[in-house]
Amino acid sequence: MAVPQRRTSKTRRDKRRTHFKLAVPGMVKCEQCGELKLAHHVCKVCGYYKTKEIIAQ
Repeated sequence: MAVPQRRTSKTRRDKRRTHFKLAVPGMVKCEQCGELKLAHHVCKVCGYYKTKEIIAQ
């Protein structure tokens, strides 16, 4: 069974974990209402996607 011979230091552990973080999603401005929305998704505020009304309000 694979068992580490010695304890990993806090510095070494933290260096490895620096890349393990959440990425900020790509936010863009809605062309209709100007609110921030996820790219390539329907706007939750006005219901438009690429100048077409998808969800009637």
